[in-house]
Amino acid sequence: MKKIKFKSSILCLLILVCTNYLSAQIEKKISIESLLNQMVDRDAIASFPKNDFRLKQESSYNRASKTPTDSVGWFNNHDFNKEEKPEDHNFIRTEEKNGQKEWVLMDHVGPGAIVRTWMPFLSAGEPNTDIIIKIYLDGSDEPVLEGNMLGLLDGTGLIPYPLAHQSLRSAVSFFPIPYAKGCKITTSEKPFFYQFTYRAYDEGTAIKTFTKEEFYELLPLTNQVGESLLNPEFYVQGRDYSITSKLDSKDEKSISLPKGENGSIREVSVKLDDYRNPEITRSIVIKMEFDEAQTVWCPIGDFFGSGIGLNPFKGWNRTVSDDGTMTCRWVMPFQNTAKVSLINLGETSVNFNLKVTGSKWKWDENSMYFNAAWNGQYPVATRPFSDWNYVTLKGRGVYVGDALTVMNPVKRWWGEGDEKIWVDGEDFPSIFGTGTEDYYAYSWGGKSTDFYQHPFHAQPVSNVYNKLNRKPKGVKGKNTSGYSTETRTRALDGMPFSSSLQLDMEVWSWTDCDMGYGVGVYWYGDRETTSNRVANEKEVLNVPPLPKGFPNNTK
Repeated sequence: MKKIKFKSSILCLLILVCTNYLSAQIEKKISIESLLNQMVDRDAIASFPKNDFRLKQESSYNRASKTPTDSVGWFNNHDFNKEEKPEDHNFIRTEEKNGQKEWVLMDHVGPGAIVRTWMPFLSAGEPNTDIIIKIYLDGSDEPVLEGNMLGLLDGTGLIPYPLAHQSLRSAVSFFPIPYAKGCKITTSEKPFFYQFTYRAYDEGTAIKTFTKEEFYELLPLTNQVGESLLNPEFYVQGRDYSITSKLDSKDEKSISLPKGENGSIREVSVKLDDYRNPEITRSIVIKMEFDEAQTVWCPIGDFFGSGIGLNPFKGWNRTVSDDGTMTCRWVMPFQNTAKVSLINLGETSVNFNLKVTGSKWKWDENSMYFNAAWNGQYPVATRPFSDWNYVTLKGRGVYVGDALTVMNPVKRWWGEGDEKIWVDGEDFPSIFGTGTEDYYAYSWGGKSTDFYQHPFHAQPVSNVYNKLNRKPKGVKGKNTSGYSTETRTRALDGMPFSSSLQLDMEVWSWTDCDMGYGVGVYWYGDRETTSNRVANEKEVLNVPPLPKGFPNNTK
């Protein structure tokens, strides 16, 4: 009897160990639940992903674009499909199922997860389409999701706001759709424009495939994540350090956090006492140093997403308030020292308040430093067409966002240019887009000059319109002259790279003219990771002038 009891005890112990092991393995699986939690885990993006992946995209980019050496094909602007044009073939293929033709837009084999979708309205006036979209997972003959191409993914259908939503004339979704073996997306008719952004994981990565049943089970979590995204200010904790002072011309004022191992900055906020001169957000620069190395140098307007002048908006990573307080919530780990400074490159003194919130951090081999840099140029000739480099990075890291401000001297649309993002020395970009406004999650750029905001992207200003001066309903015509600021930050669609990343945006305006470009770029990287961006005080002060006769033009 004693031997039997002993064997039974051993068996029970083995069962317990195996059960705990299997439970741990299940917990490690990438799933809808884990991805939803990761979306609002601020610490997660500050570490290189343990389950490594590369961000990929299927889009309706023009298939004539094959190599930069072919300047005609490379800048071909026909990055869409029209039903009445049978020669349009900016998709993968067509196939028949049960006698019905389907257009294949994405066909990824291997483990992955869709993390962003974008599709524009077929007409600028309203979100109307009869096209049916189907999403097949893991080789199944039956779609796991099927519905109206816009309605399924615009926040009015299955996926709730703000995980999916209508931006300016577009349907956008950030709801994660993981799959273990593969994903195929088709439509019932030839698609117009489209972008499907997905994570491609290493073979063998454990993934729990999306199901409708689990989607409904997790709706409470989905709603909770949505509330977090819409109320980002309630999720920052730590110790505050602040300074209120006067910043004279060419002066610099700083806050140094207490020295010690394993710390992090959780929030940085800046408020100036006077924004009447809009160029103040370009001439005041924020600088940060971690562990004695400078990783941030950027004008405050481009760092916080306001552009030139005070243009309020609220996002998950940054908020610009109506009262002029600009806040950033990226987590910025360090091992020993941290210092945040403001520099006044302008000729006029300004009073300011700078506040930094710090807390503990557990540094390990995957922890990375936060970086932000700026690139600007005026004038930028729109002919011949060209690729304008946001940033080129060497080393290991994760790209997490940008804020573009352009000055357009004419009314006609300026933003037909596509983003092209190369990762780890690839021959063709992982991401080849369909238009600058599409990259920033809206469409019909010539008409979409109103303010809009979402946790992950916004148009704080366009033409004369911003949050404080909304575009009146019924105003017609296309006028994109003046300053426009577009911003995008990344959560699940962050872009890891092991050796390099290069992000270019085409300069493609309908008018032969001279424009102004300025962009703030944000990424995490190892101490050894480098960029091609350096502090450029001269170009920062070369603010592109508004067109003559433009409202608020004081020059």
